[in-house]
Amino acid sequence: MARLLQAPSKFHPSEWNIANKMQCASTECQKSRSERMIAESQRLLDEIEKTTQKTQSDVNKKIEQRQEEIKFWKQELDNKLEQIVHETEVLLTFKTRLEKSLESCKEPLVIAQKCLLNRQRRAGIDLVHDEVERELVTEAEVVQGVMALLERTLEQTNEQIRLNRSAKYNLEMDLKDKFTALMIDDYCASLTNNTPDIRYADNAVKIEGNFVSPEDWRDFSNINVEKADKQRNSSLALRALIDGILSQTANDIRKQCEMVNVAFRNRVREVKDAKHKLETLLAMVMDETTSQEKNIAALKKAIADKEGPVKVAQTRLEARNHRPNVELCNDTVQYRLTSEVQEITKNIQRQDTLAQAETELKGLSRRQLSLEEEIQVKENTLYIDEVLCMQMRESVYINSF
Repeated sequence: MARLLQAPSKFHPSEWNIANKMQCASTECQKSRSERMIAESQRLLDEIEKTTQKTQSDVNKKIEQRQEEIKFWKQELDNKLEQIVHETEVLLTFKTRLEKSLESCKEPLVIAQKCLLNRQRRAGIDLVHDEVERELVTEAEVVQGVMALLERTLEQTNEQIRLNRSAKYNLEMDLKDKFTALMIDDYCASLTNNTPDIRYADNAVKIEGNFVSPEDWRDFSNINVEKADKQRNSSLALRALIDGILSQTANDIRKQCEMVNVAFRNRVREVKDAKHKLETLLAMVMDETTSQEKNIAALKKAIADKEGPVKVAQTRLEARNHRPNVELCNDTVQYRLTSEVQEITKNIQRQDTLAQAETELKGLSRRQLSLEEEIQVKENTLYIDEVLCMQMRESVYINSF
């Protein structure tokens, strides 16, 4: 108990001084470390602030550069889109021209075929494979060839329009994405440290698997631009081709149509000349028939006129043959009567020209009938060529479109 109440041991004054000095030294050391830490922290804060501001400024600049790059490609795509849209619209007008040209070929073909069919109704020797028929066949072949060429060109035009629209679609999709990307980057450029709706986003820095490289990004738009240019150039070349085809085919049909018309005019002139010659021959035959009929009538009259003298002479001879006995003498009278009968009979027999004349008259009648039939054939041919065909061909109009 006495030990418990014992006073604590006391320190020496030197120990007390040392303890005070140690406290001062320790405090000074701690204060120094704290001051260095504060200074280092301030330096670090300043450095971080500068780095952050520099990085943010660099990001802002990169965003601005990216915006300019997107705007550049967007402008390029806009230009190509405008060009391909305009080219497609123009090509559609060329397609309409092709369709109209193809439709206009149907009438000349039908008329050529009708002319060929009508000319099958020619009769006799006029059913000839003449120059008109050859030109009509050529015309039908030319028109059919033109229609086949126009149909192929129309198919090619439809395919080019499809390719143009495909390029247009790619440009529009790319433009749509560019517009969205530009809106997003415009929004990003507008953000500041004091913007109210900024927030933390988890996993914002991770790279997704569908990210593309800047090179691939540029190549994608460049490919779309090049495809649009390629299709536009192809469309321009096709339009030049269509122009040439429409002009050439119209000239070909027009030229062949004129050749057919010239052949028709020449043939009609030939047939008219032949008909005129036949009519002249018919008039000549009819005149000759009249003359021959008069000749036959004269011959018959001459023969009829000899009947009286023959009868008289023969009656006299018959009567003198009944003279009696020695009176039945071959005297001068008998001799002369016999000579008269023989002379008249001989002259009548010389009138066999009548049979020949009648034969010639029959020949003239057959020739008249043949000429009249041939003239009818020519009239039928002229009606077919001049009235049916040539008047029908007047409606043919070849438009170049």
